[in-house]
Amino acid sequence: MSIRNVIVTGAGRGIGRAIAAELAANGHRVVLASRTETQLLASAEEIARSGGTAIAVPTDVTSLASVEALMNRALAEFGAVDAVVNNAGSFNTIGPTWETDPESFWNDITINLRGPYLVCRSVIPHMIERGSGTIVNMIGGGTGNPFPYGNAYGTSKAGLMRFTESLATELKEHGIAVFATNPGLVRTAMTELQVTTEAGKRWLGQIEQLFRDGVDRPPTDAARLIRKLLEGDYFALTGRRFGPEDDPAEVAGQTDRIVAEDLRTLRFRE
Repeated sequence: MSIRNVIVTGAGRGIGRAIAAELAANGHRVVLASRTETQLLASAEEIARSGGTAIAVPTDVTSLASVEALMNRALAEFGAVDAVVNNAGSFNTIGPTWETDPESFWNDITINLRGPYLVCRSVIPHMIERGSGTIVNMIGGGTGNPFPYGNAYGTSKAGLMRFTESLATELKEHGIAVFATNPGLVRTAMTELQVTTEAGKRWLGQIEQLFRDGVDRPPTDAARLIRKLLEGDYFALTGRRFGPEDDPAEVAGQTDRIVAEDLRTLRFRE
């Protein structure tokens, strides 16, 4: 396995921190990106104590200038970017759509969709020049099914899945793979908002019930899945989605059927 240089957004806490730690523990060099510098530095220090290599780059993924600065720093430190994990996300808008705050609604969509677009836009020319690369976009609840009272989040994640598929088609000729991963229900600061706030309790009570029922995946499941995707050769499945229960090697054994039947995609099924 060759060492890869990987940018992970939303790496200051939760799933993003777990992804970065998993990659660093397995010999990859990681660029940690998020808006909160103190959290980033804590992630980087944790990785360093474990013998890994990581740099912390405070980044607002919704800002073109900030994302371009992230890319420039990654290239200056490591000389190349082999992979990107677009994990940064937001789920602050809860409730009936007609009662939600328009700015909050649009902010969720901006972080969840504009953010990955800007990061991809920044890194892709470099990957095309090198003739290789891997992009992983983090989808979630509402991607393939309705998400009432979490409409902003669900809409943005469905859009991110379609973005993944379209981008994969555009980049196939350049040898760049694009995947979508779903971490499952993980107890993070994001889901705590759904459980502890009045709006969350009123409109998304099923989340707290799922936690009571023990439906709670550790963030390390998503981290291991993404590491396996980055370390293996799954190019034939570019544009497809993977869940936390998936072993990419086992999924790859079904490649012919998945491609022939257009599975693991966002499709109308008549």
